Amino acid sequence: MSRSRAPILIATAAAGGVGYYLYSAGGSPKVAQKEFESDAHKAAAKIRGEVGHPPHVEGRKEGIKLGKDVGAKIDNAMETIDKDLSKAKHETESYAKSAKAETLKKIDEIDRKVEEGAAKSKGYLSSWFGSK
Repeated sequence: MSRSRAPILIATAAAGGVGYYLYSAGGSPKVAQKEFESDAHKAAAKIRGEVGHPPHVEGRKEGIKLGKDVGAKIDNAMETIDKDLSKAKHETESYAKSAKAETLKKIDEIDRKVEEGAAKSKGYLSSWFGSK
């Protein structure tokens, strides 16, 4: 049973477009949205010029609605990314704290063993020279 690859290709193209605009905007979603709207306007103007007649009012309204929908989707995606980054940061900090605590515990164990060994050797050397 074969499935259409179209949804995957469309989603990949959309993700690539979002990534392109975010990268070119320096990671700012608002700037990326403005750039996208500007490019969409330029493309629409070019298409209008080639067709030779002004756009229909309904088409313009649909374009504005589509732009708002795309902007909302970009905003939702950015919120999700921010949440994921925050979660990853928290988990990393938690891991670092536990690793630090474990390291300090091991250092304390080694220090205690060294001190015990030093106390034994001190007692052994003291017995050679007659002092207790």
